[in-house]
Amino acid sequence: MMIEERATIIALENDFAWVEGERQSSCGSCAASKGCGTATLQKVMGNKRTRLKAINQAGAQIGDKVVIGLQEQALLKGSLYAYILPLFMLLAGALLFELVFVSEGMTILGGLGGLMLGFVILQRVSRRVANDASFQAVVLRRDTAVTDIIHLNHK
Repeated sequence: MMIEERATIIALENDFAWVEGERQSSCGSCAASKGCGTATLQKVMGNKRTRLKAINQAGAQIGDKVVIGLQEQALLKGSLYAYILPLFMLLAGALLFELVFVSEGMTILGGLGGLMLGFVILQRVSRRVANDASFQAVVLRRDTAVTDIIHLNHK
């Protein structure tokens, strides 16, 4: 299954396209948005744009509105690596040092060491999958809904 998002082509580089999309949030439609920290943080940070390098299999040109896609498995694996691995290593380091040294200070150092090791492993995994096509975003097609609206407005 593919996760899709709309974006605009801002640059081309060989078989790749640099795309820019506006960060999406469901906060506007949530009933609890007035009391939610995430909604407040979004208001403070504003709607920032995200830039991403994607495989340009649709042959899109600069300025085209497109739909980009990412394999759901790639997003899931990437999230697990980015969030779970460092947290797991932090806990494993803290537990190991707690068992060996039985000291609160050493437990904290073990946890920090585990966290740093988790980040090092994450960096190596990131480099390994950086050129793996299954982890790359892909320009799937031009966004025909936007194109149709533009053509209707020019008539």
